[in-house]
Amino acid sequence: MVQATTLPRNEDGISTALGILKQRFGEQFHTSQSMREQHAHTTTWITNQSPDAVVFPSSTSEVAGIIEICAAHNVPVVPFGTGTSLEGHVNAPAGGISVDVSNMNRILAVNAEDLDCVVQPGVTREQLNTHLRDQGLFFPIDPGANASLGGMASTRASGTNAVRYGTMRDNVMALEAVMADATVIRTATRARKSSAGYDLTRLLVGSEGTLGLITEITLKLHGIPEAISSARCSFPTVDAACQAVIAVIQCGIPVARIELLDALTVQAVNAYSNLDLPHTPLLLLEFHGSEASVVEQSQSFGDIAEEFGASDYTATRTTEERNALWQARHDAYWATLKLRPGAQGISTDVCVPISRLAECVDKAQSRLAELGILAPIVGHVGDGNFHCLLLIDRDNPAEVAKADGFVGWLNDLAISMGGTCTGEHGIGQGKIPYLVKELGPATRYMQAIKTALDPQGIMNPGKIFVSD
Repeated sequence: MVQATTLPRNEDGISTALGILKQRFGEQFHTSQSMREQHAHTTTWITNQSPDAVVFPSSTSEVAGIIEICAAHNVPVVPFGTGTSLEGHVNAPAGGISVDVSNMNRILAVNAEDLDCVVQPGVTREQLNTHLRDQGLFFPIDPGANASLGGMASTRASGTNAVRYGTMRDNVMALEAVMADATVIRTATRARKSSAGYDLTRLLVGSEGTLGLITEITLKLHGIPEAISSARCSFPTVDAACQAVIAVIQCGIPVARIELLDALTVQAVNAYSNLDLPHTPLLLLEFHGSEASVVEQSQSFGDIAEEFGASDYTATRTTEERNALWQARHDAYWATLKLRPGAQGISTDVCVPISRLAECVDKAQSRLAELGILAPIVGHVGDGNFHCLLLIDRDNPAEVAKADGFVGWLNDLAISMGGTCTGEHGIGQGKIPYLVKELGPATRYMQAIKTALDPQGIMNPGKIFVSD
Protein backbone atom coordinates (compact mmCIF):
# COMPACT_ATOMS: atom_id res chain seq x y z
CA MET A 1 0.00 0.00 0.00
CA VAL A 2 1.08 3.61 -0.62
CA GLN A 3 0.97 5.66 2.55
CA ALA A 4 -1.29 8.70 2.30
CA THR A 5 -0.30 11.95 3.99
CA THR A 6 -1.95 12.52 7.36
CA LEU A 7 -3.09 16.05 8.26
CA PRO A 8 -3.43 17.54 11.77
CA ARG A 9 -6.72 16.71 13.49
CA ASN A 10 -8.93 19.14 15.38
CA GLU A 11 -9.88 16.72 18.16
CA ASP A 12 -11.99 19.14 20.23
CA GLY A 13 -13.88 20.43 17.21
CA ILE A 14 -14.53 16.94 15.88
CA SER A 15 -15.80 15.74 19.25
CA THR A 16 -18.18 18.69 19.59
CA ALA A 17 -19.46 18.39 16.01
CA LEU A 18 -20.08 14.65 16.42
CA GLY A 19 -22.31 15.30 19.42
CA ILE A 20 -24.36 17.96 17.63
CA LEU A 21 -24.69 15.92 14.42
CA LYS A 22 -25.75 12.80 16.30
CA GLN A 23 -28.48 14.70 18.10
CA ARG A 24 -29.70 16.42 14.95
CA PHE A 25 -29.55 13.53 12.45
CA GLY A 26 -30.33 10.50 14.58
CA GLU A 27 -30.51 7.36 12.42
CA GLN A 28 -28.88 9.21 9.52
CA PHE A 29 -25.68 9.47 11.60
CA HIS A 30 -23.24 6.54 11.90
CA THR A 31 -19.93 5.99 13.69
CA SER A 32 -19.39 2.22 13.46
CA GLN A 33 -15.89 1.25 12.37
CA SER A 34 -17.12 -0.81 9.44
CA MET A 35 -19.27 2.05 8.13
CA ARG A 36 -16.41 4.54 8.48
CA GLU A 37 -13.93 2.23 6.71
CA GLN A 38 -16.38 1.66 3.86
CA HIS A 39 -16.46 5.42 3.35
CA ALA A 40 -12.70 5.78 3.06
CA HIS A 41 -10.78 4.61 0.03
CA THR A 42 -10.72 0.91 -0.79
CA THR A 43 -10.43 0.95 -4.61
CA THR A 44 -6.80 1.99 -4.80
CA TRP A 45 -3.45 1.22 -3.21
CA ILE A 46 -3.59 4.40 -1.12
CA THR A 47 -4.08 3.59 2.57
CA ASN A 48 -7.58 3.80 4.03
CA GLN A 49 -8.10 6.96 6.11
CA SER A 50 -11.50 6.73 7.78
CA PRO A 51 -13.72 9.67 8.72
CA ASP A 52 -14.97 10.02 12.29
CA ALA A 53 -18.60 9.69 11.25
CA VAL A 54 -20.83 9.26 8.21
CA VAL A 55 -24.03 11.27 7.70
CA PHE A 56 -26.70 10.48 5.09
CA PRO A 57 -28.55 13.72 4.22
CA SER A 58 -31.76 13.66 2.17
CA SER A 59 -31.92 17.28 1.04
CA THR A 60 -29.91 20.37 0.24
CA SER A 61 -31.01 21.96 3.50
CA GLU A 62 -29.64 18.99 5.45
CA VAL A 63 -26.31 19.23 3.61
CA ALA A 64 -26.20 22.93 4.46
CA GLY A 65 -26.91 22.05 8.10
CA ILE A 66 -24.03 19.58 8.19
CA ILE A 67 -21.58 22.04 6.67
CA GLU A 68 -22.78 24.83 8.97
CA ILE A 69 -22.00 22.68 12.01
CA CYS A 70 -18.65 21.58 10.59
CA ALA A 71 -17.68 25.16 9.68
CA ALA A 72 -18.57 26.39 13.17
CA HIS A 73 -16.18 23.83 14.71
CA ASN A 74 -13.53 23.71 11.97
CA VAL A 75 -14.23 20.08 11.04
CA PRO A 76 -13.44 18.55 7.61
CA VAL A 77 -16.27 17.62 5.23
CA VAL A 78 -15.63 14.78 2.77
CA PRO A 79 -18.28 14.18 0.05
CA PHE A 80 -19.10 10.56 -0.86
CA GLY A 81 -21.08 9.27 -3.87
CA THR A 82 -20.56 5.59 -4.65
CA GLY A 83 -16.88 5.31 -3.74
CA THR A 84 -15.67 4.31 -7.22
CA SER A 85 -13.02 7.03 -7.60
CA LEU A 86 -9.41 5.86 -7.83
CA GLU A 87 -7.08 8.47 -6.34
CA GLY A 88 -8.04 8.63 -2.66
CA HIS A 89 -10.74 11.27 -3.14
CA VAL A 90 -12.93 10.03 -0.27
CA ASN A 91 -10.16 9.52 2.29
CA ALA A 92 -10.27 11.65 5.43
CA PRO A 93 -6.61 12.51 6.19
CA ALA A 94 -7.63 14.94 8.96
CA GLY A 95 -10.66 12.96 10.10
CA GLY A 96 -14.02 14.67 9.98
CA ILE A 97 -17.43 13.90 8.48
CA SER A 98 -18.17 11.85 5.38
CA VAL A 99 -21.34 13.17 3.70
CA ASP A 100 -22.91 10.27 1.79
CA VAL A 101 -25.40 11.60 -0.79
CA SER A 102 -26.86 8.20 -1.75
CA ASN A 103 -30.24 9.18 -0.24
CA MET A 104 -30.30 12.24 -2.50
CA ASN A 105 -31.17 10.12 -5.52
CA ARG A 106 -34.20 11.77 -7.10
CA ILE A 107 -34.54 12.78 -10.75
CA LEU A 108 -36.14 16.17 -10.23
CA ALA A 109 -37.06 17.12 -13.81
CA VAL A 110 -36.67 15.94 -17.39
CA ASN A 111 -37.17 18.67 -19.97
CA ALA A 112 -37.42 16.57 -23.11
CA GLU A 113 -38.06 19.54 -25.40
CA ASP A 114 -34.90 21.24 -24.19
CA LEU A 115 -32.80 18.08 -23.98
CA ASP A 116 -31.84 18.57 -20.35
CA CYS A 117 -32.63 17.21 -16.91
CA VAL A 118 -32.12 18.11 -13.24
CA VAL A 119 -30.96 15.44 -10.80
CA GLN A 120 -29.72 15.10 -7.24
CA PRO A 121 -26.06 14.04 -6.83
CA GLY A 122 -26.80 10.49 -5.64
CA VAL A 123 -28.49 9.52 -8.91
CA THR A 124 -26.30 7.04 -10.80
CA ARG A 125 -25.76 7.12 -14.54
CA GLU A 126 -27.53 3.77 -15.02
CA GLN A 127 -30.50 4.94 -12.97
CA LEU A 128 -30.79 8.08 -15.09
CA ASN A 129 -30.59 6.23 -18.41
CA THR A 130 -33.17 3.68 -17.31
CA HIS A 131 -35.49 6.57 -16.45
CA LEU A 132 -34.86 8.32 -19.80
CA ARG A 133 -35.16 5.31 -22.09
CA ASP A 134 -38.94 5.54 -22.61
CA GLN A 135 -38.57 9.17 -23.69
CA GLY A 136 -36.04 8.39 -26.43
CA LEU A 137 -33.25 10.19 -24.57
CA PHE A 138 -29.95 9.20 -22.97
CA PHE A 139 -27.06 10.64 -21.00
CA PRO A 140 -23.83 9.66 -22.78
CA ILE A 141 -21.06 9.88 -20.18
CA ASP A 142 -20.03 6.31 -19.35
CA PRO A 143 -17.00 5.85 -17.08
CA GLY A 144 -17.64 2.12 -16.79
CA ALA A 145 -18.55 2.02 -13.13
CA ASN A 146 -22.13 2.84 -12.16
CA ALA A 147 -20.92 6.03 -10.52
CA SER A 148 -23.05 8.76 -8.97
CA LEU A 149 -23.55 11.83 -11.13
CA GLY A 150 -22.40 14.07 -8.30
CA GLY A 151 -19.13 12.16 -8.08
CA MET A 152 -18.77 12.19 -11.86
CA ALA A 153 -19.18 15.97 -11.90
CA SER A 154 -16.75 16.40 -9.01
CA THR A 155 -14.00 14.42 -10.77
CA ARG A 156 -14.79 15.63 -14.31
CA ALA A 157 -15.33 12.04 -15.40
CA SER A 158 -15.61 10.85 -18.99
CA GLY A 159 -15.27 7.32 -20.38
CA THR A 160 -16.03 5.40 -23.54
CA ASN A 161 -18.29 7.97 -25.26
CA ALA A 162 -16.07 11.00 -24.66
CA VAL A 163 -14.59 11.01 -28.16
CA ARG A 164 -17.98 12.11 -29.52
CA TYR A 165 -19.98 13.50 -26.60
CA GLY A 166 -17.26 15.05 -24.46
CA THR A 167 -16.70 14.77 -20.71
CA MET A 168 -18.71 15.92 -17.70
CA ARG A 169 -17.21 19.37 -18.28
CA ASP A 170 -19.10 19.54 -21.57
CA ASN A 171 -22.37 18.07 -20.31
CA VAL A 172 -23.01 19.86 -17.01
CA MET A 173 -25.05 23.01 -17.62
CA ALA A 174 -25.55 24.23 -14.06
CA LEU A 175 -25.05 23.22 -10.45
CA GLU A 176 -26.51 23.82 -7.06
CA ALA A 177 -23.87 23.54 -4.35
CA VAL A 178 -23.38 24.19 -0.66
CA MET A 179 -20.22 26.19 -0.15
CA ALA A 180 -17.80 26.09 2.77
CA ASP A 181 -19.73 28.74 4.73
CA ALA A 182 -22.98 26.74 4.24
CA THR A 183 -24.35 29.16 1.64
CA VAL A 184 -26.40 27.46 -1.08
CA ILE A 185 -25.59 28.77 -4.58
CA ARG A 186 -26.73 28.13 -8.14
CA THR A 187 -23.98 28.55 -10.70
CA ALA A 188 -26.07 29.03 -13.88
CA THR A 189 -29.50 28.61 -15.47
CA ARG A 190 -30.88 26.13 -18.01
CA ALA A 191 -30.02 28.46 -20.89
CA ARG A 192 -27.74 26.81 -23.44
CA LYS A 193 -25.31 29.72 -23.34
CA SER A 194 -24.59 32.71 -21.15
CA SER A 195 -22.04 35.50 -20.78
CA ALA A 196 -23.11 36.30 -17.22
CA GLY A 197 -20.12 36.55 -14.92
CA TYR A 198 -17.52 33.98 -13.95
CA ASP A 199 -18.14 30.38 -15.00
CA LEU A 200 -18.62 28.89 -11.55
CA THR A 201 -20.11 25.74 -13.07
CA ARG A 202 -16.81 24.84 -14.73
CA LEU A 203 -14.94 25.83 -11.59
CA LEU A 204 -16.86 23.33 -9.46
CA VAL A 205 -16.83 20.57 -12.10
CA GLY A 206 -13.58 18.75 -11.43
CA SER A 207 -12.90 20.47 -8.09
CA GLU A 208 -13.19 17.11 -6.29
CA GLY A 209 -15.30 18.50 -3.45
CA THR A 210 -12.58 20.92 -2.36
CA LEU A 211 -14.66 24.08 -3.00
CA GLY A 212 -18.23 23.02 -2.26
CA LEU A 213 -20.57 20.05 -2.08
CA ILE A 214 -22.76 19.54 -5.16
CA THR A 215 -26.44 19.03 -4.31
CA GLU A 216 -28.14 19.37 -7.70
CA ILE A 217 -26.97 18.99 -11.31
CA THR A 218 -28.49 20.19 -14.58
CA LEU A 219 -27.29 17.95 -17.42
CA LYS A 220 -27.44 17.97 -21.19
CA LEU A 221 -29.25 15.02 -22.76
CA HIS A 222 -29.16 13.52 -26.24
CA GLY A 223 -31.66 11.72 -28.38
CA ILE A 224 -31.12 7.99 -28.72
CA PRO A 225 -29.64 7.63 -32.23
CA GLU A 226 -31.82 6.28 -35.03
CA ALA A 227 -29.19 3.63 -35.71
CA ILE A 228 -26.26 2.26 -33.70
CA SER A 229 -23.61 -0.03 -35.13
CA SER A 230 -20.71 -1.65 -33.29
CA ALA A 231 -17.59 -3.15 -34.77
CA ARG A 232 -14.45 -4.96 -33.74
CA CYS A 233 -11.16 -5.13 -35.56
CA SER A 234 -7.89 -6.93 -34.78
CA PHE A 235 -4.41 -5.56 -35.47
CA PRO A 236 -0.94 -7.12 -35.59
CA THR A 237 0.45 -4.68 -33.00
CA VAL A 238 -0.71 -2.03 -30.55
CA ASP A 239 1.21 0.52 -32.62
CA ALA A 240 -0.77 -0.39 -35.73
CA ALA A 241 -4.05 -0.07 -33.83
CA CYS A 242 -3.04 3.34 -32.45
CA GLN A 243 -1.94 4.55 -35.88
CA ALA A 244 -5.35 3.54 -37.23
CA VAL A 245 -7.06 5.50 -34.46
CA ILE A 246 -4.98 8.58 -35.25
CA ALA A 247 -5.93 8.33 -38.93
CA VAL A 248 -9.63 7.88 -38.13
CA ILE A 249 -9.73 10.94 -35.88
CA GLN A 250 -7.75 13.07 -38.31
CA CYS A 251 -10.13 12.08 -41.13
CA GLY A 252 -13.05 13.37 -39.09
CA ILE A 253 -15.05 10.14 -38.89
CA PRO A 254 -17.52 10.84 -36.02
CA VAL A 255 -17.02 7.62 -34.07
CA ALA A 256 -19.00 7.50 -30.83
CA ARG A 257 -16.64 5.05 -29.14
CA ILE A 258 -13.22 3.70 -30.08
CA GLU A 259 -11.60 1.53 -27.44
CA LEU A 260 -8.24 -0.28 -27.43
CA LEU A 261 -7.61 -3.66 -25.80
CA ASP A 262 -4.08 -5.04 -26.01
CA ALA A 263 -3.43 -8.75 -26.53
CA LEU A 264 -3.23 -9.49 -22.80
CA THR A 265 -6.60 -7.86 -22.22
CA VAL A 266 -8.16 -9.74 -25.13
CA GLN A 267 -6.87 -13.00 -23.69
CA ALA A 268 -8.42 -12.16 -20.32
CA VAL A 269 -11.72 -10.98 -21.80
CA ASN A 270 -12.07 -14.15 -23.86
CA ALA A 271 -11.75 -16.31 -20.76
CA TYR A 272 -13.93 -14.14 -18.55
CA SER A 273 -16.74 -13.39 -21.03
CA ASN A 274 -16.63 -16.63 -23.03
CA LEU A 275 -15.63 -14.93 -26.28
CA ASP A 276 -13.41 -16.13 -29.09
CA LEU A 277 -11.54 -13.04 -30.23
CA PRO A 278 -8.09 -13.35 -31.88
CA HIS A 279 -5.32 -12.96 -29.30
CA THR A 280 -4.01 -9.77 -30.87
CA PRO A 281 -4.63 -6.08 -30.11
CA LEU A 282 -8.25 -5.14 -30.69
CA LEU A 283 -10.26 -2.01 -31.36
CA LEU A 284 -13.92 -1.87 -30.35
CA LEU A 285 -15.97 0.83 -32.06
CA GLU A 286 -19.46 2.23 -32.07
CA PHE A 287 -21.11 4.46 -34.68
CA HIS A 288 -24.22 6.60 -34.05
CA GLY A 289 -26.46 8.30 -36.60
CA SER A 290 -28.96 7.56 -39.35
CA GLU A 291 -29.23 4.17 -41.02
CA ALA A 292 -27.16 5.40 -43.95
CA SER A 293 -24.55 7.33 -41.94
CA VAL A 294 -23.58 4.45 -39.64
CA VAL A 295 -23.02 2.24 -42.67
CA GLU A 296 -20.86 4.94 -44.26
CA GLN A 297 -18.87 5.48 -41.04
CA SER A 298 -18.29 1.76 -40.64
CA GLN A 299 -17.11 1.35 -44.21
CA SER A 300 -14.80 4.36 -43.96
CA PHE A 301 -13.22 2.96 -40.81
CA GLY A 302 -12.77 -0.44 -42.44
CA ASP A 303 -10.92 1.13 -45.36
CA ILE A 304 -8.54 3.00 -43.04
CA ALA A 305 -7.99 0.01 -40.75
CA GLU A 306 -7.02 -2.16 -43.72
CA GLU A 307 -4.14 0.21 -44.46
CA PHE A 308 -2.67 -0.64 -41.03
CA GLY A 309 -2.87 -4.41 -41.35
CA ALA A 310 -6.25 -4.92 -39.69
CA SER A 311 -7.99 -8.27 -39.85
CA ASP A 312 -11.23 -9.90 -38.71
CA TYR A 313 -13.20 -6.67 -39.11
CA THR A 314 -16.75 -7.46 -38.00
CA ALA A 315 -19.65 -5.01 -37.72
CA THR A 316 -22.93 -5.72 -35.96
CA ARG A 317 -26.15 -3.80 -35.39
CA THR A 318 -28.01 -6.35 -33.31
CA THR A 319 -28.57 -5.15 -29.76
CA GLU A 320 -27.56 -8.49 -28.25
CA GLU A 321 -24.19 -8.71 -30.01
CA ARG A 322 -23.46 -5.04 -29.39
CA ASN A 323 -24.26 -5.32 -25.69
CA ALA A 324 -22.11 -8.45 -25.37
CA LEU A 325 -19.09 -6.65 -26.81
CA TRP A 326 -19.44 -3.58 -24.61
CA GLN A 327 -20.20 -5.61 -21.50
CA ALA A 328 -16.96 -7.46 -22.13
CA ARG A 329 -15.15 -4.11 -22.37
CA HIS A 330 -16.68 -2.91 -19.12
CA ASP A 331 -15.73 -6.19 -17.44
CA ALA A 332 -12.12 -5.87 -18.58
CA TYR A 333 -10.93 -4.83 -15.10
CA TRP A 334 -12.32 -7.96 -13.47
CA ALA A 335 -11.22 -10.12 -16.39
CA THR A 336 -7.60 -8.96 -16.28
CA LEU A 337 -7.32 -9.61 -12.55
CA LYS A 338 -7.66 -13.30 -13.45
CA LEU A 339 -4.35 -13.09 -15.34
CA ARG A 340 -2.60 -13.13 -11.99
CA PRO A 341 -4.84 -14.65 -9.31
CA GLY A 342 -4.38 -12.98 -5.94
CA ALA A 343 -2.89 -9.82 -7.44
CA GLN A 344 -4.49 -6.42 -7.14
CA GLY A 345 -4.83 -3.96 -10.00
CA ILE A 346 -3.48 -0.41 -10.03
CA SER A 347 -4.79 1.71 -12.90
CA THR A 348 -2.83 4.51 -14.55
CA ASP A 349 -4.66 7.30 -16.37
CA VAL A 350 -2.56 9.38 -18.74
CA CYS A 351 -3.84 11.26 -21.79
CA VAL A 352 -1.74 12.69 -24.61
CA PRO A 353 -2.40 14.57 -27.85
CA ILE A 354 -3.71 12.06 -30.36
CA SER A 355 -0.61 12.43 -32.56
CA ARG A 356 1.60 11.15 -29.68
CA LEU A 357 -0.67 8.26 -28.68
CA ALA A 358 1.14 5.43 -30.51
CA GLU A 359 4.53 6.59 -29.25
CA CYS A 360 3.33 6.89 -25.65
CA VAL A 361 1.70 3.44 -25.60
CA ASP A 362 4.76 1.85 -27.23
CA LYS A 363 7.12 3.38 -24.66
CA ALA A 364 4.83 2.32 -21.82
CA GLN A 365 4.80 -1.29 -23.05
CA SER A 366 8.59 -1.33 -23.42
CA ARG A 367 9.08 0.06 -19.92
CA LEU A 368 6.69 -2.49 -18.41
CA ALA A 369 8.61 -5.29 -20.12
CA GLU A 370 11.92 -3.96 -18.77
CA LEU A 371 10.51 -3.88 -15.23
CA GLY A 372 8.85 -7.28 -15.50
CA ILE A 373 5.44 -5.88 -14.54
CA LEU A 374 2.36 -7.67 -15.87
CA ALA A 375 0.09 -4.82 -17.00
CA PRO A 376 -2.61 -5.18 -19.65
CA ILE A 377 -3.56 -1.96 -21.44
CA VAL A 378 -6.98 -0.59 -22.34
CA GLY A 379 -7.86 2.88 -23.45
CA HIS A 380 -10.37 5.43 -24.65
CA VAL A 381 -7.91 5.99 -27.43
CA GLY A 382 -10.13 8.23 -29.54
CA ASP A 383 -9.14 11.09 -27.26
CA GLY A 384 -5.60 9.90 -26.44
CA ASN A 385 -6.46 8.42 -23.02
CA PHE A 386 -5.24 4.96 -22.00
CA HIS A 387 -4.84 2.90 -18.83
CA CYS A 388 -2.18 0.37 -17.83
CA LEU A 389 -3.54 -1.98 -15.16
CA LEU A 390 -0.54 -2.98 -13.05
CA LEU A 391 -1.13 -6.41 -11.49
CA ILE A 392 0.93 -6.49 -8.32
CA ASP A 393 1.16 -8.05 -4.89
CA ARG A 394 0.51 -5.10 -2.58
CA ASP A 395 2.11 -7.00 0.30
CA ASN A 396 5.41 -7.17 -1.60
CA PRO A 397 7.32 -3.90 -0.95
CA ALA A 398 9.63 -4.44 -3.91
CA GLU A 399 6.69 -4.82 -6.31
CA VAL A 400 4.93 -1.82 -4.86
CA ALA A 401 8.07 0.31 -5.20
CA LYS A 402 8.57 -0.84 -8.79
CA ALA A 403 4.95 -0.08 -9.68
CA ASP A 404 5.07 3.30 -7.97
CA GLY A 405 8.19 4.16 -9.97
CA PHE A 406 6.47 3.19 -13.21
CA VAL A 407 3.40 5.30 -12.42
CA GLY A 408 5.62 8.32 -11.83
CA TRP A 409 7.63 7.64 -14.98
CA LEU A 410 4.47 7.34 -17.09
CA ASN A 411 2.99 10.56 -15.68
CA ASP A 412 6.22 12.39 -16.48
CA LEU A 413 6.29 10.89 -19.98
CA ALA A 414 2.74 12.03 -20.74
CA ILE A 415 3.44 15.53 -19.45
CA SER A 416 6.61 15.73 -21.56
CA MET A 417 4.48 14.93 -24.63
CA GLY A 418 2.11 17.82 -23.96
CA GLY A 419 -0.35 15.54 -22.17
CA THR A 420 -1.71 15.13 -18.67
CA CYS A 421 -1.15 12.86 -15.67
CA THR A 422 -4.91 12.25 -15.45
CA GLY A 423 -7.35 12.06 -18.32
CA GLU A 424 -10.38 11.28 -16.17
CA HIS A 425 -9.60 9.93 -12.68
CA GLY A 426 -8.61 13.25 -11.11
CA ILE A 427 -5.77 14.30 -8.79
CA GLY A 428 -7.11 13.29 -5.36
CA GLN A 429 -4.22 12.34 -3.09
CA GLY A 430 -2.38 10.14 -5.56
CA LYS A 431 -1.26 12.67 -8.18
CA ILE A 432 -0.60 15.84 -6.23
CA PRO A 433 3.11 16.09 -7.20
CA TYR A 434 2.33 15.70 -10.89
CA LEU A 435 -0.20 18.54 -10.98
CA VAL A 436 2.60 20.96 -10.14
CA LYS A 437 4.83 19.42 -12.82
CA GLU A 438 2.02 19.69 -15.35
CA LEU A 439 0.74 23.20 -14.69
CA GLY A 440 3.54 24.92 -12.75
CA PRO A 441 2.70 28.42 -11.42
CA ALA A 442 -0.97 27.99 -12.39
CA THR A 443 -1.41 25.80 -9.32
CA ARG A 444 -0.71 28.82 -7.10
CA TYR A 445 -3.79 30.51 -8.53
CA MET A 446 -5.81 27.36 -7.96
CA GLN A 447 -4.70 27.42 -4.33
CA ALA A 448 -5.65 31.10 -4.09
CA ILE A 449 -9.17 30.24 -5.27
CA LYS A 450 -9.33 27.43 -2.72
CA THR A 451 -8.26 29.77 0.07
CA ALA A 452 -10.76 32.44 -0.97
CA LEU A 453 -13.74 30.05 -1.12
CA ASP A 454 -12.72 27.81 1.78
CA PRO A 455 -10.56 29.85 4.14
CA GLN A 456 -10.78 27.24 6.92
CA GLY A 457 -9.74 24.46 4.57
CA ILE A 458 -12.57 22.16 5.66
CA MET A 459 -13.79 21.03 2.22
CA ASN A 460 -12.17 17.68 1.39
CA PRO A 461 -8.73 18.67 2.71
CA GLY A 462 -5.58 16.97 1.47
CA LYS A 463 -6.80 16.62 -2.12
CA ILE A 464 -5.37 18.28 -5.26
CA PHE A 465 -2.84 20.39 -3.32
CA VAL A 466 0.00 19.56 -0.94
CA SER A 467 -1.10 22.11 1.65
CA ASP A 468 -4.69 22.63 2.71
